[in-house]
Amino acid sequence: MRQYALTEAVDALVIGTGAGGAPLMARLAQAGLSVVALEAGPLFDASRDFATDELAQHKLFWDHERLSAGSDPIAFGANNSGTGVGGSTLHYTAYVPRPQPDDFRLRSEFGVGTDWPLAYADLEPYYDELEALLGVSGPSPYPWGPPRRRPYPLPPLPLNGAAQLMQRACSQLGIKTSPAANAALSQRYFQPGIGWRAACTNRGFCQAGCSTGAKASMDVTFVPLALLAGAELRPLSFATRIETNAAGQVTGVVYTCNGQEQRQRCRHLFVCAGSVETPRLLLLNGLANASGQVGRNFMAHTGMQVWGRFEEDVRPYKGIPGGLISEDTHRPADADFAGGYLLQSIGAMPLTYADQVARGRGLWGNALHDCMRGYNHTAGIDILGECLPSPGNFLELSDELDKHGLPKPRIHFSAGPNEQRLTAHAETLMRALWDAAGASDVWAFQRHAHTIGTCRMGSAAADAVVNADGRAFGVPNLYVSDNSTFPSALAANPALTIMALALRTADRFLAPAAGPARS
Repeated sequence: MRQYALTEAVDALVIGTGAGGAPLMARLAQAGLSVVALEAGPLFDASRDFATDELAQHKLFWDHERLSAGSDPIAFGANNSGTGVGGSTLHYTAYVPRPQPDDFRLRSEFGVGTDWPLAYADLEPYYDELEALLGVSGPSPYPWGPPRRRPYPLPPLPLNGAAQLMQRACSQLGIKTSPAANAALSQRYFQPGIGWRAACTNRGFCQAGCSTGAKASMDVTFVPLALLAGAELRPLSFATRIETNAAGQVTGVVYTCNGQEQRQRCRHLFVCAGSVETPRLLLLNGLANASGQVGRNFMAHTGMQVWGRFEEDVRPYKGIPGGLISEDTHRPADADFAGGYLLQSIGAMPLTYADQVARGRGLWGNALHDCMRGYNHTAGIDILGECLPSPGNFLELSDELDKHGLPKPRIHFSAGPNEQRLTAHAETLMRALWDAAGASDVWAFQRHAHTIGTCRMGSAAADAVVNADGRAFGVPNLYVSDNSTFPSALAANPALTIMALALRTADRFLAPAAGPARS
């Protein structure tokens, strides 16, 4: 791996190596730029460090304390943040549906929320590119949305027990379903610059890290491409301070590594630390906040789960967790809310499910043991639904200090009337599905997934942090590339769109018309 001197002003310094940072890191290095990436977590060896063991997955979760407030405080850690080279993609379940074109026009369609300053068409070429590079397994043709310009490169993964039950139930109620698009290989796949990646073994432990490389996490896709092109990766490097000159331009970043403070000079900075750590870092350094929007507009996908017990042997730990999808609820005809949601089948590991039972049903001791005896006969459905930005949902710096001596982030979140109506609609439908499938002991677990917003993109500096290219208003050599820039939540899992935006940001930066010279 190439190494750059701390005193050398590299062309691009990237903070974070998840879905936002890794594609950008690779694209810039492949263009011949000098690139250094800082990652707060370690570099894992997938074959050695990713065990088929739920307890072993906790090392992949961001465990720095975050303070939650509001009527629906968000549970941070396991389902919405990650640490290590690859970020949250180390433990994501690789569910990669595209958003629909109307997701980007929420305000135009419903008069609430906000529109994106770009359209589906602007990201479509990047969706095509990503699905081919990652080796997405999915159906062709895909039943919803505009016709695809190219099919998925691989056929769908096998449907597990929960997916088959959901498929049967939806068929009875006249709801169209399809095998889902997953960034996990249904067949052995050749990735240029990387080589052959092995097919998924359907062991179901996607959230514990993929030990075979079948799941397209950033550590086995874009990060190796970046290193091959000459980028430098610095794991265990936690950014604390952004330095600027008298003109307000970024000149370098101070970070800690192995207890030592280091300083890397740079010509351009790309902050890709996610919707909590990115605004926190900007607020700590008083950057890009002339609009007052840094930390504002925090969102979290509505994600209610409905579980049921079946006579059939389901084995919910087997197979890709999200095997089946329906987007018939993208814009329900009987909706009393803005936006929509998708339905998906879900599997769960036993400890994860026991934790949800304890929290969601209040069961403990013998009652919890009795419930868990039915684990192998349990199946779930959940939703991924729209969440509107709200002035009352935001991130701020608290008075409590973390282990680095920095203020901890406090995140306020309360589900609004639109989220409540959407969730009620979905719960009614999911209960009807499990009733049709013959489930007993049906219960709902209220949750929110995927933290979004806090550094929204927009067309004007008055109400946004960055423009459509990810470039910060007021700081011309500062860019943001992660889920914090989403103006709305989108009724789709965010990973694919984060990657698409990262590639677009890199291309716009590299284009001569994108702004001042890079050196």
